[in-house]
Amino acid sequence: MTSANDPLPLPANVRLIATDLDGTLLRDDKSVSDRTVAALAAAEEAGIEVFFVTGRPARWMDVVSEHVHGHGLAICANGAAVVDLHTGGRLIQARPLERSTALDVVGTLREAAPGTSFAVELSTGIHYEPEYPPFHLDPGATVATAEKLLNEDGPDSGAPVLKLLAHHGELTPDGFLDLARIAAGQLASFTRSSPTALLEVSGPGVSKASTLALCCAQRGISSDEVVAFGDMPNDIEMLTWAGTSYAMGNAHPDVIAAASGRTVANNEDGVAIVIEQILAARGDGPDRAS
Repeated sequence: MTSANDPLPLPANVRLIATDLDGTLLRDDKSVSDRTVAALAAAEEAGIEVFFVTGRPARWMDVVSEHVHGHGLAICANGAAVVDLHTGGRLIQARPLERSTALDVVGTLREAAPGTSFAVELSTGIHYEPEYPPFHLDPGATVATAEKLLNEDGPDSGAPVLKLLAHHGELTPDGFLDLARIAAGQLASFTRSSPTALLEVSGPGVSKASTLALCCAQRGISSDEVVAFGDMPNDIEMLTWAGTSYAMGNAHPDVIAAASGRTVANNEDGVAIVIEQILAARGDGPDRAS
């Protein structure tokens, strides 16, 4: 394991940078530092594409929308959606969770972990159960049981289900994730990015990594030409897939184990430091890392 102060040997031709947002590119106050803004712009000016790859829905991408250049695409909802940030988050591609499968997951988790509450993330917005922690950023949400929300006659019934969220008030985050994967891992993909016992459930095979791989294939970019950054379990597949990957200094232990390198914490501009090293190695800019 190496750090930003002892950098990995960088690939000869970096063509794409893939970065998570919360706990990675964003500081804890959800801001993007001036140094990071400059590093992202310099990377794209040097011909390196930058993809934001996040668990956030498109409507919560305003934190980085103004910092998107080039193609303007972002991967949201843990790989379930590719959106165009140049057009306000317009959905370009969806990899949905079938409603019938989501209902099976709900039933299985209710039995395996009594006390679980659910939210349903649609391409049009989120809806949740009365017991689920409320989304203050989404005041227009419908509140009803998951079974009603997932019914074909439920709210926005024609909209794709991007992910199901499951919350438990007593289990530990990693313990809840392990339990859910054992009970229902054959039905869907389970991960987490919250410090609480909040799971994110996607369609089978849907992840940040698999959607990033599709986007790269469309561009003729191989995994060896990708540098990725992350901090939580929902980043692990992406960090493993990328030819070069960095866990943040504040990352979950499993993420640190999965990444090929480690940079400093999100509040210390860990992503920007590595980008500066990449550009310096290419002769495209000064190496500010120290």
